[in-house]
Amino acid sequence: MLIRLVAFALFVLALAYGFSWLADRPGDLSLIWEGQIYQTKLIVAASAIIALIAAVMLVWWFVRLIWTSPHSVTRYFRARKRDRGYQALSTGLIAAGAGNALLARKMAARSRGLIRADQEPLINLLEAQAALIEGRHDEARAKFEAMANDPETRELGLRGLYLEARRLGANEAARQYAEKAADNAPYLPWAAQATLEYRSQAGRWDDAIRLLEQQKAARVVEKAEANRLHAVLLTARAGEKLEGNPAGARDDALQALKLAADFIPAALIAAKALFREGGLRKAASILEQAWKSAPHPEIGQAYVRARSGDSTLDRLKRAERLEALRPNNVESLLVVAQAALDAQEFAKARAKAEAAARMQPREAAFLLLADIEEAETGDQGRVRHWLAQALKAPRDPAWVADGFVSDKWLPVSPVTGRLDAFEWKAPFGQIEGPLEDGTAPAAIETALKTLPPLRDVRPESPVNDHRIIELERAATIAEAVRPAPAPANQKPAKQRPAEPAAGDKAPAPNDAKPFFGGLPDDPGVRDPRTEPEPRTRLRLF
Repeated sequence: MLIRLVAFALFVLALAYGFSWLADRPGDLSLIWEGQIYQTKLIVAASAIIALIAAVMLVWWFVRLIWTSPHSVTRYFRARKRDRGYQALSTGLIAAGAGNALLARKMAARSRGLIRADQEPLINLLEAQAALIEGRHDEARAKFEAMANDPETRELGLRGLYLEARRLGANEAARQYAEKAADNAPYLPWAAQATLEYRSQAGRWDDAIRLLEQQKAARVVEKAEANRLHAVLLTARAGEKLEGNPAGARDDALQALKLAADFIPAALIAAKALFREGGLRKAASILEQAWKSAPHPEIGQAYVRARSGDSTLDRLKRAERLEALRPNNVESLLVVAQAALDAQEFAKARAKAEAAARMQPREAAFLLLADIEEAETGDQGRVRHWLAQALKAPRDPAWVADGFVSDKWLPVSPVTGRLDAFEWKAPFGQIEGPLEDGTAPAAIETALKTLPPLRDVRPESPVNDHRIIELERAATIAEAVRPAPAPANQKPAKQRPAEPAAGDKAPAPNDAKPFFGGLPDDPGVRDPRTEPEPRTRLRLF
């Protein structure tokens, strides 16, 4: 519009300039036609020529208007009818979106009467939506199939068929519709995502990676998200190769770490593959880098137990190396405490475990304190005290996806089939306080204050390992079974048994075996001086 105004203004200026130029240069114009001489002023002749041209143009426009008037009238009414049809179609789509099936069906019929369906495919969509609202799914599927056969509406029809298949639980049909849509149009996010998840569930990692690369090239997903999903797929493929092809697993895991440097599962698989190939130093470096990024108990366990022939003291040194990399960290303290417990350095283990509990009073710290108490003192009262604290403490983080808790990382959620769904977090929300009294869990200081005192150890015990339960049981049985008098040729015992009261019958020599400070012959009682106590790890679940 602006260009036309400028052109018109320039034309008027040029015309005015031409007339002024002729006015400044007066002259006569003579025309001889059939022996007659016609003479006039030059400016008058120019004005007459311009007026004649304008009159001819006006007459031509009028004749053209009369000639094309029937077509113009028809086009006007056709456009008006089309506008009414599109208005009805718009109203019907809004009604379908609002769930008004009656109005949507009415507007669909009106739109079909005003607009031909082959000219406007949205009429089929409106009718399909109205059928879905009314619960006539067979009719809706027929409409979607008709749209899927039309090149213009193929993607829309395939999406409708995919959603209907998902609603009916026909996963195989849904997969086929999604893959067909993804093959024809890999830029469709819903089709590419669904196909990616289906291929991941089936373990078709190569096909999934290829599809993800197509999505990345089409810029369907952001670069950061594409790199993350690519790392997940590579890690999943590396996990399957770990047993039979450690070299392939190593390459895939290392490539995954390049795409996501803080991806813990990839670091674990890469380290395990390198351990099997003898690359201990490189594997340790990978685990150290992962530990610096995000301390994880599986990383700590793999690092500490990297060499199967190491002693417990060597493992303790490796655990302390991890603590030096990330000091004042709960996972670092727990790793050192566990290694110190294995090395039977109970003072260090207890100090680290209590420090971890002070930092985060959670289940693992209290369970470790119970293990330490069992190994060091064997005092069941103190062990039960720490177990009670563990029951009330928040749960430890785990791999969680859609409410499902797994003991290991998985690439796909077993609940929804979503890719990269597992997160390292607490499984469930913590209940405010124990169920018994409704109070908050005791802090570590309170737990230490309420810790039962360590019971005394009998001085005559040659093994100072505080096995109180066994010794008390032995003393109880010894008190119940009174020894008989010693024979004449045997030396008297240090402690003479009490004489029977008057009227009581003295026990016969063979009625009970004498007990001279030793343990009775009871298979349920273990002699701590000859039989070491088996070590038992305490776990709640």
